[in-house]
Amino acid sequence: MTIARSNLVSGLDADCVADAPIGPLTWYGIGGRADMLVSPHTIKTAAEIVRRCRHAEVPIRILGGGANLLVDDDGVDGVVLRLDQPCFRAIEFNRTGSVTAARIGGGVDLFGLVTELARRGLQGFEHMAGIPGTVGGAVRMNAGGSGGDIASVLDAVEVILLDGTTRTFNTDALAFGYRESTLPEGIVTSAVLHLEEGDPLEIRQNVKTFFAAKKAGQPMADHSAGCAFRNPVDTSTGSLMSAGKIIDEAGLKRLAHGGASVSDRHANFIVVQPGASSRDVQSLMATIRSMVAQATGLQLEREVVIWSRHSHA
Repeated sequence: MTIARSNLVSGLDADCVADAPIGPLTWYGIGGRADMLVSPHTIKTAAEIVRRCRHAEVPIRILGGGANLLVDDDGVDGVVLRLDQPCFRAIEFNRTGSVTAARIGGGVDLFGLVTELARRGLQGFEHMAGIPGTVGGAVRMNAGGSGGDIASVLDAVEVILLDGTTRTFNTDALAFGYRESTLPEGIVTSAVLHLEEGDPLEIRQNVKTFFAAKKAGQPMADHSAGCAFRNPVDTSTGSLMSAGKIIDEAGLKRLAHGGASVSDRHANFIVVQPGASSRDVQSLMATIRSMVAQATGLQLEREVVIWSRHSHA
């Protein structure tokens, strides 16, 4: 698809790059290019771009921190909207009385946010320590870990819907589950968190504890996109099963395809070496799913999102 730049960003406050390399903007650091990469400077501009793309029937994707994303080697069609400007990275606290709430921009990095809240002596977000990505992506997939998920501290979400309108959703009107929510498709521009004031030293220690646990059990120093597969549900008990343990018990640790391999530290992480391709990762994921299904009858579902040309799922 050839995109007319002037039709989509003309007169708007946005940076625009055609045929832009976006694979390097992900945690994997591999993959192809986008027909157009657009970085809006205001939320109003972002909403207008969404409206124009819908009118022109141009596909649009949202790029946050790229932590849970794999871009196909052939790249993607349409527009990739990058949330890297200050309007998406603002952090605001209530100005009077005890600090009990904060409005966090959708493009705010989770690592930095955990540190900032601890520095201010605000508790309730420590369990997100060591989880990569941005607030918008975390809200969209209800990211979390052993200590809980982001929904547990979420009061409201502000979203640009796919028709370009902006709405605020209170969390009591939404449903959040394991790595999912009923939040409508669109751009998470900000989220309101409920927090409590506490002892900064105690909060920092809690952050260190959560981060150390992740560092001990996950290959955080390697190039990966976090957990490759969702933890499946045990149909007999309704509880979650460990995808990493299932893959490990199937004998797949260190299984490799090209420059991609199953981590020897955590079997639900696929790590890449220099020279790896996106297709290496995709082929390895397919092999893992097939071999686990053969060994256990379980059908693993991807947690990593794959962007490919002409596929907009």
